[in-house]
Amino acid sequence: MWITALIFIALGIMVKHGRMHQLIAGYNTLSKEEKDKYDIEGIATVFRNVMFGMAFMVFAGYLAGNWLASEKIKMYALILAVIIGLPYLLIRTNSKKFKKDS
Repeated sequence: MWITALIFIALGIMVKHGRMHQLIAGYNTLSKEEKDKYDIEGIATVFRNVMFGMAFMVFAGYLAGNWLASEKIKMYALILAVIIGLPYLLIRTNSKKFKKDS
């Protein structure tokens, strides 16, 4: 499970600091004119923060599962991180906040 947390961290770093914006769903398919209408740095920051938050939840579940000798806790932490993190990421990044005024 801790490997999953490392993957989330790596994704967050790659999108925000590695400028791999093509990993953001749908952004890669936009035309240059459409891409210019969005604050991609703001979206990348939200993406990084959500990935780090999901990584923290997974790693905390991993530690709690080891401490309490329960594999279920580890799995619940992973599921909870995905169920909370992904919808939040989608809703937040698709808000009008990141659309530049024309």
